Amino acid sequence: MISPDSLFVILLLLTLLLTYLDYRVYARRLLTVLVIVIVFLSIFPIGGWLLYPLESRFKHNPDLPKQVAGIIVLGGSVMAEKSLAWQQLEVNGYGERLHSFAELAHKYPDARLIFTGGDSNLDQSKLTEAKIISLHISSLGIEADRLELEDKARNTAENAYYTMRLADPVENSNWILITTAFHMPRAIGVFCNNNWSVIPYPVDHQTNPDKHLDFDLLGHANDLQQAVHEWIGLIAYYLTGKISYLLPNTCK
Repeated sequence: MISPDSLFVILLLLTLLLTYLDYRVYARRLLTVLVIVIVFLSIFPIGGWLLYPLESRFKHNPDLPKQVAGIIVLGGSVMAEKSLAWQQLEVNGYGERLHSFAELAHKYPDARLIFTGGDSNLDQSKLTEAKIISLHISSLGIEADRLELEDKARNTAENAYYTMRLADPVENSNWILITTAFHMPRAIGVFCNNNWSVIPYPVDHQTNPDKHLDFDLLGHANDLQQAVHEWIGLIAYYLTGKISYLLPNTCK
């Protein structure tokens, strides 16, 4: 309901309703506000401004140790239904997670590889991301027998909870965590709450610090939707005790 695109549609419908009810003055005022917001959002990358503090929270291309016990990649990049329909691996805009997963898997041939991703849908009969990956892992150049699957998690908090129980990591061992850059603070926060200090490897950066102002309504609106979703997620996780800090950095 509070997603920017949903709010826009709701307010647009309200404007139309006011028109039909002959509250034309209020309808014009609301429409004027909507037009101003659209023009402002078209020019100014508000979403990018909100995403950048999250994406820059952790070092990109971090220095990695020589020995790594395991590599974890969070689900969220695989489109299970489309993959099933087209009988090939279909990914969304977060596909860089899988690319980096494969890249690091080749760099560390002895590391354990864990993909964690269930399905938040209430219909438990649907194929999970983990199941789809198991069917197409060879397309990433990874041997099927190296991959370990965690398919119960429905959200980031459960990603950490179930993955820790699957991995049973040795104390002070090095584990790399891969996820989208703006999602990394929340992911690190829940892993820390499970007393597991992992190495953040952020990918899929959505912002470009060198980019100047441009007229891009759809691009800016998409960034704003992602930013609102992630900041609300951080606030909700903090208020419910799933993370110890509103903007996690490292385990303390």
